[in-house]
Amino acid sequence: MTYFQFIHAVETKVKKEVEEEKTVSIHTNVKNNGVRRSGIMISEKGINISPTIYLEEYFHQFRMGYPLEQIAKDIVGLYEKIRFQNSWEDGEKVKDYEFVKDKIIYRLIGREENRELLKEIPYKSYLDLAIIYYVLLEVDEYGMASMMVRAEHMDMWKVTEEDLYYRASKNTQELLPYEFAPMRTVIEELLGLGMEEGPAEKMYILSNEMRSYGAAALIYPDCLRKIAGVVGENFFVIPSSVHETIIVAESEAPGREELGSMIEEINETQVEAEEVLSDRAYYYDRESGKLAL
Repeated sequence: MTYFQFIHAVETKVKKEVEEEKTVSIHTNVKNNGVRRSGIMISEKGINISPTIYLEEYFHQFRMGYPLEQIAKDIVGLYEKIRFQNSWEDGEKVKDYEFVKDKIIYRLIGREENRELLKEIPYKSYLDLAIIYYVLLEVDEYGMASMMVRAEHMDMWKVTEEDLYYRASKNTQELLPYEFAPMRTVIEELLGLGMEEGPAEKMYILSNEMRSYGAAALIYPDCLRKIAGVVGENFFVIPSSVHETIIVAESEAPGREELGSMIEEINETQVEAEEVLSDRAYYYDRESGKLAL
């Protein structure tokens, strides 16, 4: 069975598992870097925010022998956990800038890889990246629901890109505080075990507390200056994905050319295409207080 056939087979099975008032459909999204992903969307009357459940991992389970019927049950169970209880854009709320202005946040994506998308949305250039804007609808233990701000929203709200950037600079760090920790600490947390003590390493991970699109913490006002105070020297920023960056003290880092080669290889072999941020390392100079290519 091909992946395309699998998606449609799952759709059929899920339809049999849900209540009649729910609608099941295949939804395709164009994600970061132009990556297209298809998944199952379950919709309910009176609720106009529906999560898309992507199926790549389920397809892998199916190929390993996991029954299609159980996959459908698992998807419905997951939906019940992450579904939204209410309609967010009820009435005219989304048209009211006074209502959405405190929910506007920003994210970082690669500029060249997303040039087609950037023709349709407001953005600000930053290094080889683009700062883009979202309205943060909801945050819970399962993730974030958000709406990309497009040109038509700016027209509707009668605001400029500068207005969006001003709001996002304030909101993002308040709604999604940054998280900065030694790499060893993060690895221990993820693995759920302790690691043997070794020489002190000046390598850190920077993200947000949700660890979702946390690379944007790079542009939080005053964030890098505070980090420089901890690192105690100039440092490199490795854009490991759209979700986090790695901070490496200059004294611990190889040459810039070697760093760039390493990042490019990791992006090609270890990072999902839609999560790649950049192939280039950035350098923070404490004296100038600026991040540069």
